[in-house]
Amino acid sequence: MTRPLSLDPIVALSARELSREIHRGALSCREVMRAYLAHIDAYNPQVNAIVALREAEALMGEAAAADEALAAGKSMGWMHGMPQAPKDLAMTRGLRTTFGSPIFRDNVPTTDTVVVERARRAGALFIGKTNTPEFGLGSHTFNEVYGATCNPYDATRSAGGSSGGAAAALAMRMLPVADGSDFGGSLRNPAAFCNVYGYRPSAGRVPYGPTPETFLPQLGCEGPMARNVADLALLLATQAGPDVRTPQALPTDPQLSTLTPDNVEATLTADLAGARIAWLGDWNGYLPIEDGILALCEEALSSMSAFGVEVEAIAPPFPAERIWKTWLVHRHFLTGNARMALYRNADTRAQLKPEAIWEIEGALPLTATDLYAASTDRTAWYQALQRLFAKFDYVAVPTAQVFPFDINERWPTTIAGRAMDTYHRWMEVVVPWTLAGSPVVSVPVGFGANGLPMGMQLIGRPREDLSVLRLAAAYERERDWVGRYLPPAIA
Repeated sequence: MTRPLSLDPIVALSARELSREIHRGALSCREVMRAYLAHIDAYNPQVNAIVALREAEALMGEAAAADEALAAGKSMGWMHGMPQAPKDLAMTRGLRTTFGSPIFRDNVPTTDTVVVERARRAGALFIGKTNTPEFGLGSHTFNEVYGATCNPYDATRSAGGSSGGAAAALAMRMLPVADGSDFGGSLRNPAAFCNVYGYRPSAGRVPYGPTPETFLPQLGCEGPMARNVADLALLLATQAGPDVRTPQALPTDPQLSTLTPDNVEATLTADLAGARIAWLGDWNGYLPIEDGILALCEEALSSMSAFGVEVEAIAPPFPAERIWKTWLVHRHFLTGNARMALYRNADTRAQLKPEAIWEIEGALPLTATDLYAASTDRTAWYQALQRLFAKFDYVAVPTAQVFPFDINERWPTTIAGRAMDTYHRWMEVVVPWTLAGSPVVSVPVGFGANGLPMGMQLIGRPREDLSVLRLAAAYERERDWVGRYLPPAIA
């Protein structure tokens, strides 16, 4: 297939525009599928974002069936006929799911993850998967099954992770929206590195699993990624809502559940005059941050005065090192124990990457007393944050501490001359909000002097997801970095 001479107008559409065009008959599902497959064929080799791509003939057959259903007056939902590629950590019935691990190179699940199940029910057509690091460990997308995913703005740089394939696919217009997951910034970091939006929902907003253990995994979650806030909200609405298999899922949000392509923009429009943002920056020098990142975030915050939001720089509300120590215990406990069976089997242990072994071995000496103490510290941090939210409506911090780094590095070992002591210490800026269970959106803030993208986290009160999305939507109207700055290959 030849390389397109220009960006196909179909793949340039937003997800909500695409949904409207399909449902009013201006575009057939076959036309949409054909356009996306041609675009992926031309551009995916440059970034390696979409993996396990299915055969075109089968996909065109599914698109034809979707057209026939619409002709008979049957729409499955707003995603009817929309090409999707779930993250390769999400189980997809009948579609290879490797978790980025050679151990599961040939794994084909018989069930869907909840977010995949819900996208399927809303009419999405699954064309393949998006690349991820092994078991989602680390904010750099590379593995021994599919290789590394390149940054859309510089192929020599990382796309972030662990939802790096999803973010790169979105930026390259190879998907209209994408799902991802987040424990240590995996929805946020790749969004910042690839100039798109990533949203970590409130704890329990999106059901997690199915998984063998459903009560303890409170820190990992799944959520949406998109090129604009309205599409982000629409996909969140599809993913959110209770599920009996997830005992800690939140009840249905009455406003979120009623979002459609026709009402989403109006729902996200709100008067934010007088709202207050607490700017934490580098936590009073505690976090090493690469030159240029804080300035980009501060300029982005200054633009919010246009819609009446006030920003105030504040002192850290809690000892950051105490948060980090709490995080390490939770991370080892949850991540390490989830892979313990693979570690205890000599054959599979030999195939685990060093970061996975480090997490597992960190879990081995933990005691119940250690976990209780860490949970107590986590509670103290949560309570301190709620006191902060009594004075401010939102908190803002950078999404990452470095710009996209060399794709051949496993992870940044130093930042601003300071050594990183773990494979994820360079992403410490995301940790407090994971522990707090707060809703967080990463919004683009532009490009550094090096030409590489960066983002900023906007954090809201627990369960106030729409409030965070409304702030992001107001900011997007002032600074549409995604629409104005396409990756060089497709610009």
